[in-house]
Amino acid sequence: MSDATPTHWMTVLPGGWRVPVPAGQTLLQAALDAGVRLPRSCRNGTCRACMARLADGRAHHRIDWPGLLAEEQAEGWVLPCVACADSDLTLLAPGAVELLPRAAGPSRADNSAV
Repeated sequence: MSDATPTHWMTVLPGGWRVPVPAGQTLLQAALDAGVRLPRSCRNGTCRACMARLADGRAHHRIDWPGLLAEEQAEGWVLPCVACADSDLTLLAPGAVELLPRAAGPSRADNSAV
C-alpha cells in the first residue's frame, strides 16, 4: 500500500474489501496495492477488460477519451485503470479476487478481517 494518506475509501464488491485510495491514484492501482486483483489488460483505458460499475460514490477518468460510451458513463460504468476517486465509493467488480493471505489482506467493509 502507498505511504500517501488516503483521501477516499473504495469498497470492492462482491468481496466486500475496503481499500484506501490515495489522491491521484487509479482505482485499479489502489486495489492492487491493497491485495485485491481486478481484471485488467491495457491499463490505458482502451481495452475495457477492467470495466466495472459504481454502486455509489463518484470518480473521474484522468483521460478525456476513456473506452466507454457516454451512455455507459451515465449508467455508472468506469474503467478503474484510468479512474480516480472523487469520494468514498463502492465498485461492483465481479472478477475481483483477493491476492494476499487473510492476515495481511484488505479488510471487509464491516472492518472484519477478510
